[in-house]
Amino acid sequence: MLVDFNSLPDSATIWIYQSNREFTKDEVKEIDLKIELFISNWKRHGDDLKASYQIKYNQFIILSVDEEHNEVSGCSIDESVYFFKQLEKLYQVELFNKLNTAFKDGDNINIVSLADFKKYSNQKKINSKTIVFNNLINTKKEFETVWEVSADESWHNRYFDR
Repeated sequence: MLVDFNSLPDSATIWIYQSNREFTKDEVKEIDLKIELFISNWKRHGDDLKASYQIKYNQFIILSVDEEHNEVSGCSIDESVYFFKQLEKLYQVELFNKLNTAFKDGDNINIVSLADFKKYSNQKKINSKTIVFNNLINTKKEFETVWEVSADESWHNRYFDR
């Protein structure tokens, strides 16, 4: 069951799918429709899942489920992974590459390999105050408070001199 993202509790589970490129405005419209249809039909052993999503910066798809309503099961997680794999194929993007790292450069979002992120740190092209996206978060509360933070406030801090 599709609900308003803001109506989900702070404890709602979050999955972040980071695209290796920005989606076009037309693609975002299409993706919105596809995700809304997916969530509307997404079930756990026949029971509705209370879920929502957001697309941020035309590059991050945030999927969230209120597990106080119904917990997700292995099958329902598999279903969501299959759905996002289909989006990957359709839009020719990477949504599951955990070695891609995102950071802000002014208003621009940069997606680079972890190796390049380390290199940029060593070259002082980025620093511990660079805004990064901590995709390792697990809850809506964390999404709202520690997803988009300076590198020194996330796991990225290991790549900077202290």
